[in-house]
This record gives sequence, structure tokens and C-alpha cells, in this order.
Amino acid sequence: MRNFKKAGAGVAVLALASLSLAACSSGTDKADKDTKASNSSDTQIQFIHRLPDGDGMTKVDEIVQKWNKENPDKQVKATKFDGKAQELTKKLETDIKANNGPCLAQLGYSEVPEMYTKGLVEDVTKQAETYKDKFAAGPFSLMSVDGKTVGLPQDTGPLVYYYNKAEFEKLGITAPKNLDEFKAAAKKAAAAGKYIADFQPDESAFWLSAQAAAAGDSWYKVENDKWAVKTDGEGSQKVAALWQDLLDNKAVLTENRWDDSFKKALGEKKLIGTIGAAWEAPLLVDDMAGTDNEGQWAVAQLPDFGQGVKSGPDGGSGVAVMKGCKAVDAAVDFAGWFNTQIEPLVSQGLVVAAKGDVKTPEKISKFYGGQDVLAELSKANEVMAQDFGYMPGFSGVMEEMNKTAANAATGEKKVADIFKTAQDASVKSLQDQKLPVAN
Repeated sequence: MRNFKKAGAGVAVLALASLSLAACSSGTDKADKDTKASNSSDTQIQFIHRLPDGDGMTKVDEIVQKWNKENPDKQVKATKFDGKAQELTKKLETDIKANNGPCLAQLGYSEVPEMYTKGLVEDVTKQAETYKDKFAAGPFSLMSVDGKTVGLPQDTGPLVYYYNKAEFEKLGITAPKNLDEFKAAAKKAAAAGKYIADFQPDESAFWLSAQAAAAGDSWYKVENDKWAVKTDGEGSQKVAALWQDLLDNKAVLTENRWDDSFKKALGEKKLIGTIGAAWEAPLLVDDMAGTDNEGQWAVAQLPDFGQGVKSGPDGGSGVAVMKGCKAVDAAVDFAGWFNTQIEPLVSQGLVVAAKGDVKTPEKISKFYGGQDVLAELSKANEVMAQDFGYMPGFSGVMEEMNKTAANAATGEKKVADIFKTAQDASVKSLQDQKLPVAN
């Protein structure tokens, strides 16, 4: 899920597996009490998470009970936090500064750099190395800043291409393998009143940055103890040129991803393809429920942006070891074990970062024509860019990018302006945080 930004992501996964979402925690107050209780013993590891824990899922407490039974000397207490991701990071900062923080917490990948620069996470590079081979390299790299690993990845969101195979066949086109094929197919479809993609202003930040990663760019790096920002490199320029060409030729739609108009276009088969994150696979099923799209759609890898078969990160989260944890080794051991409990985590609605066999829920497979969808998503995981990360305060950059993208959709701005906005907003944000910038 996208840093748990979209609560519907987890809900939809479960809905598709005939599971209904129901909260089962007493919220933030309970988290406060449990955190304080955990600090009374070095042998108990407090773990705060934001997983749905709905009816029909394998509950986090059930998974933890299995660990506790097998590891009597490394007991874990899991607490569900029901607030927003930003609320959790604020709570963690407050608690850690008061020496009352948990050992482990679930963080979105874009939140990791900020927590690192604020000194709120532990450097567990050495301990994490033991588990490196158990996860796809791309998600694993997103738990590192400046060469230091602060936890282990849990779920992920590499970009893939979703398309209505039946409608493509009617038009005499196939899933595009490269950008030239993508543009040609888009223009052919548009001439027939169909669209194989949607330019999504409200998703531009993660969506376009992930495409830039697939095109070979790395936006943020720490060099000589300074943040180096380059959001308008060759990869980003290639992405900008693609979408500008398609917009100029009116070969794509410009609906916001989370507006009803997007869902309507899908249901009416006006929109017959979309670039989206792995966690969108079940959401699209939900978007088109009750229409005759079932059995017609398929999932393919992202078209080649010039780097071969490659993808970029669009969301996901990991389990980080928080500053002040008194049982760092045990905490990493638990995180490594917990994040590789594939079947239980899939039941929670996650596209897991761990390697291993994943069974596609029947309802999802049926919608995608019997395709082993999760196997295809796992392939995207394996080819996700390993050198792309975020910067502290990326959420603010995201807001500015989305504003410019909305203007690009109407023709008031160019797509290239989105990446220029990202550059300017990134540098300003870092400076406002009083962080050293190399630019």
C-alpha cells in the first residue's frame, strides 16, 4: 500500500478475497499504555503497526503469538495504531524524545529519510545483512539512507501495466513493450475513442517519480554529508517527453486517480489500460465490480523506459528499529521473521517485499482471466530500481508536484514543469529543515 495513504488499498484487497475490514484495537490511547508497559522489561519488544487487522485476516497478534511461543526469550507485544501515517510519525518522535518509544514501528518508505535525519531510528546495517537475500533488492534498499539500513521491508508497490486484453485484441494492439509501442498504441486506441492510459494529476508525485526511477534516475542522494537533488535528469526528461506527447495528441485521459470519473471510465471501457502500483491490482477489480470487465483484464510489466525491463517504487512500507531500542538484535530478528510470513501478510492486503511463493486470491485471478497476478507482481518486485530513494519532507514536495500536474493536465503547464517543481520544492524543503544541500 502507498505508505498507507490510501486506506482503501488494504480494504479492497480484503474485499476481493471475500474479507471485510473491521478494526480491532482501542487506538492511540492503548498504544500509549502498551508502549509504557513494554519499557518495563528489556525482554519485551514493542511493535507498533498500521495493518488493517480486519475480519477474515490472519491477525497480527496471531502471527506474533507464534513467534512468542517459539522465542520465549524474545517476547513481542504488537499494538495497532489507527491514526494516519503522519500522526504516527509525530507520536514516535514525541515518545522517543521522552525515552518512551517502541523498539519497532511500521514506516512508509518515503518517511524513512525524515526519521533518519531526525535521529529517530537505529543503524542496523550489520544485523539486516543476515536477511538481505530474503527480500527483493529494491524494497530492501528503500530501508536505507546514506548507506545505513534502519530496518527491513514489509510491503511494496512497483509500477506495472494493467490493461483490458479483450479490448486490446479488438483494436489489434498488444501490451506495449517500450515507449514507442506505448505511444503508437495510445494514438491508435484514441482514434477509436479508447484510452490505454490516464495521466493522473493527484498521483503525480509517486507515479512520475517511480517512472523516472524505471528510466534510470535517482532523485536524492547523500554525498559528502549533503543532500544532492536531481529530479530533472535524463530519465525524468524522457518521462516528461512521453506524457507531453500523449497529452498534446489527446491520446490519454486526464482523470484524477481517486475521482469517480476514473472509475466510470474503467467501467464503460473508455479507459482500457493504466500504469499503476502493484497494490492497485485488487483496487481495479473493486473499481470495475458489477461490469462486464471481469475476465478481460491482465497485468504486464512496465514498458521499457530505456533501461530494459525495470520498475520504480510507488508506495510500500517497512519495519524500522527505533532509536533507544534496548534489544536491537532481537528486534531485527523479529522483523526479519515477521516480514517473511508471506501468507498471513497477504491476507492483510499486502504485496509483500519478501521472496517466496504467493498464492493469488481466486477472485483476483478470475477478474484477470485466470492469470497468476501475484506472480507477475513479484517479477516487478525483482526488477524494481535499487538506487532510488526519497528525501526528508517528501510529502511537501508531493503536494507541489500534484498542483503543477493538475495544470499540466489542462495545458496551462508542461509536464517537464512538474519535475522542475520537484527540484525547486525539494531544495527549499531541505533548506527549511536546515539540512545541508549540495545543489
